[in-house]
Amino acid sequence: MGKGIIGKKVGMTQIFDDEGRIVPVTVIEANSCVVVQVKTESNDGYDAVQLGFGEVEAKALNRPKLGHFENAGVTPRKYLAEFRSRNGDWSDVEVGDPVGPDVFEVGQRVKVRGVSRGKGFAGSIKRHNTSRGPMTHGSRYHRGPGSRGASSFPSRVVRGRKLPGRMGGKQVTVPSAEVVRVDTDRGLILVRGPVPGPRGGILKVESS
Repeated sequence: MGKGIIGKKVGMTQIFDDEGRIVPVTVIEANSCVVVQVKTESNDGYDAVQLGFGEVEAKALNRPKLGHFENAGVTPRKYLAEFRSRNGDWSDVEVGDPVGPDVFEVGQRVKVRGVSRGKGFAGSIKRHNTSRGPMTHGSRYHRGPGSRGASSFPSRVVRGRKLPGRMGGKQVTVPSAEVVRVDTDRGLILVRGPVPGPRGGILKVESS
């Protein structure tokens, strides 16, 4: 699977490449990750590493989480994420080791996962990009969801019908984003193009 980090989306900007072309990038801050737990196949059934990100006061956590951090000897962290290891990529880390942006290289492909921006309740046109009805000649049906199916059989709305509902707020994955720049001094990673989530959203970045 490869190495990964937990980061915070700072926002989007643009930079110039070596040929002078403008490249849109997303800035991800990942300067406070620490190894909280190392799982092994002999003890846990699989090899993985649990990382913590973002400091938080101890009074904001419950007792089981506080005990988890006390056993690891790590200051409490607000977010936890687990990264599987299938090729021994995490064999050189121990509990308490810091993990920074230097785990990635320029030009590497990474998988970015985050929660998309919630847009509230939306109609079928905005939510599913469906077509609207005619706007003239006496039509009184413009932005509705359309027919919902037969009446007598099956006497229900079939699953998958594109209807109004809550839009956004779901986990979205960008499967192959390119790392454009790695700034270890400021703890930043710049990836090409947009990634899911609003500014300040938590992202999980790992090797693609």
